[in-house]
Amino acid sequence: MSIESRPVTPRAPRTDAQRNRDRVLEAAAQAVAEQGTLASLRDIARRAGVGLGTLYRHFPNRDALLEALLHQRFAHLAQRADALAGTAPPERALAEWVYEFTLGAGAYQGLPSTLMATLNDPESPLHADCLTMRQAGGRLLEAAQESGGIRSDVAPIDLFALANALSWITDQAPTLTERRDHLFRLVMDGLKPPSDQG
Repeated sequence: MSIESRPVTPRAPRTDAQRNRDRVLEAAAQAVAEQGTLASLRDIARRAGVGLGTLYRHFPNRDALLEALLHQRFAHLAQRADALAGTAPPERALAEWVYEFTLGAGAYQGLPSTLMATLNDPESPLHADCLTMRQAGGRLLEAAQESGGIRSDVAPIDLFALANALSWITDQAPTLTERRDHLFRLVMDGLKPPSDQG
């Protein structure tokens, strides 16, 4: 006599577990905004009113927590690049996207360094979102190069590194924040073909 098998449906997260995860993310957003990406995980757990073990059950490491915080930001930048595609001239679309990237990368203290660290760490939870975002920006770069508005020897990684460096400068020296637009124009001017520079 066989026992009739019933289909197994995936269980939704328990209400209290989901509530704890949401509280950790809310506390993390506040702590990272105040202290940067190296904010104390113990402090985040304390702010959320949970134990450190509970935090680690939801987010096994710092990058996993940052990925949950930053996923929407990265996804928006990738979507923004797709929306800007076809804008004329293409170098203007690229400049607009790079500017938005530099503002986003400077949102949290320490984020520029964290983003650069993901380049060589495919195991990082941040890596996939960063890669998608960089590839979207790379398509804008390629279109701008094909139109002749951007030097042909600029690789997507060069663009990412320069934009990230600009964010890092203002991250390390807040007094330069007011000079960000000037520094941004210098970077974009440096990406133009030499003949455009007179």
